[in-house]
Amino acid sequence: MALAACASQPPVPDWQINAHGAAQKAIEAYLSGDARVEQLEWERSRAEIARTGRPELLARLELLRCAAQLASLVLQACDRFEALRPDAAAPEQAYADYLAGRLPPAHAALLPPAQRKLAATGDARALADIADPLSRLVAAGVLLRTGRASPALITLASDTASAQGWRRPLLAWLLLQLQRAEAAGDAEAAAALHRRITIVGQGAALR
Repeated sequence: MALAACASQPPVPDWQINAHGAAQKAIEAYLSGDARVEQLEWERSRAEIARTGRPELLARLELLRCAAQLASLVLQACDRFEALRPDAAAPEQAYADYLAGRLPPAHAALLPPAQRKLAATGDARALADIADPLSRLVAAGVLLRTGRASPALITLASDTASAQGWRRPLLAWLLLQLQRAEAAGDAEAAAALHRRITIVGQGAALR
């Protein structure tokens, strides 16, 4: 009976499996600093989604890419999504506005669960309650973009990236810490940050 029940479940389409797998590899490659693999996997995921002819799915993929970039303090506009916005569903449009720092709190319920509390309250203390490391870094990027990034928040973001071994966001957040330490004239903190940045750079260079 169990086998019959399993057989009655429709198989997951190949394109969906392939698109999801490629997107996850692209995100991991981006966070690790491997631009060559990242680009290859994004293109592979886009190609699989293109088989469906559904622009709303492609819009969702582009948001994943932009979220990873924001986690690494790349604050540019999410142009690939914006080109597809007319076809995107309301949750994707809300998430894009959230990444851009312009989501009204009343629309927070449309966001992924990890981001809702921060979006609804604007309270930076909600960042520590986000368990998923990438979601936490995305939220930290939103707070920075909207001018609410305290020194403690920046430290939490760099510690989060460090714990995952994500070279690209770690360097971005450490460089931000260094900039602020130098601006404050804190030579001791700046020297310590320089040492950390040097260690990260001793790994494989961002490719």
